[in-house]
Order: sequence, then C-alpha cells, then structure tokens
Amino acid sequence: MNIKATLATALSLIAAQSVCGQRLEKMNWFNEPAQWNISGGKLSMDVTPQSDYWRISHYGFTVDDAPFYYAEYGGEFEAKVKVSGDYKVRFDQAGMMIRIDHENYIKAGIEFVDGKYNLSTVVTHHTSDWSVIALDRPVDFIWIKAVRRLDAIEIFYSFDDKEYTLMRNAWMEANRPVKIGMMAACPDGNGFRATFSDFSVKHLPDATRLKWLEQNAAE
Repeated sequence: MNIKATLATALSLIAAQSVCGQRLEKMNWFNEPAQWNISGGKLSMDVTPQSDYWRISHYGFTVDDAPFYYAEYGGEFEAKVKVSGDYKVRFDQAGMMIRIDHENYIKAGIEFVDGKYNLSTVVTHHTSDWSVIALDRPVDFIWIKAVRRLDAIEIFYSFDDKEYTLMRNAWMEANRPVKIGMMAACPDGNGFRATFSDFSVKHLPDATRLKWLEQNAAE
C-alpha cells in the first residue's frame, strides 16, 4: 500500500472516530462547584459565587477559581458546545475554555454586563485581555465553536448550530496539550445556574504533516 492509500485509510478512520461527542462522565473538574449534575447529555452547575478567571491587566488582580469541566487533548481539533444560563448580575458568564495552564487560556461565551448580553472572549498569556460583541436582545442559548490550527485558535458563535460567525482569532502555543471544556464564572454575585449540552471535540489531522505527506507521496 502506498502513502496516498495509507493516508486515505487513516483519514477515513479518523472521520469514523470523530462523529461521537466527548462523554461527559469521563471528564474532570478544576474548581468543582458545590452542586452539579449530568443528565441526558447535559451538564448543569450552580456556579460558584465570586469566582472568575483573570490575570493582572486593567483590574490589578489575579483569580483562577471558577468551575471548569474539561478533557485534555493534543494536536489540532474542532470543539463546540451549546451554552445557556440564568444570568443575574454583572459579569455572570458561561462558555468554553481552552487552557494550557494558569497563565495561558482562552475563555469565550456569553457575559452579562450592565443588563445586556455580550459575546465575550478573554485571551490570557500572562496577562488577560477582553473583547465583547454586544447583542441587541437576550438569547436563550448560544453555540460556541473553537478550531485549533497550528498556533491559532479561531472562536465562532452561532444561534442555530448552522451558521457560525468568527468572533476572535487568538494565538496559542502549538504542539502543547490543552484542556478543553465548559466553564462558568460569577465574579460579582452569589451564583447562578448554567447548563451545557452537545459538547464535542473532533480531531483534525495535523495540517503540516498532511502537507508533507502530499509533497512526499510515493507512487
């Protein structure tokens, strides 16, 4: 069997393995909340009061204590999740987080600020930054999708899991395993209920390796 045929077989196997979502029961907690449950493919949690992820910039403090339910993956991938929450007070938030360690992570989802729903992304590499897209109305849920290719992670949002819009392109070190999962935070309040469903992570074959195989294919 030549390299082209081997590559085609490998891609077929990857596609077959990629249709299943990550099993929620097999994941791990970082900062486990006091109350949570998994039922019918959904994770619900009572978000820990006065918890968040942020490092240094603008506010002058560092916190790393909000609930995060994750699995660890290497290589390139596409991850997505459906997010909803009973947001109550300023900075209540829920979404996806991709994390190497306490100094390197991306969190993206809905954040409730000044009575409005915002699509929010925080990118942290030693210090945090924050970007928002204000929504003109409340939403019952949002889909967040992240695609990792080489040293970049693209973050998308959708209201229907069909049409996705890019909300951020951020750097993250290539060839480092990352923790991917669902996070929620309540920096300014006494907690709220957040729910996540349809969480999945699909492996993407390494683009650089595939290019090399194509350029060096044996007849």
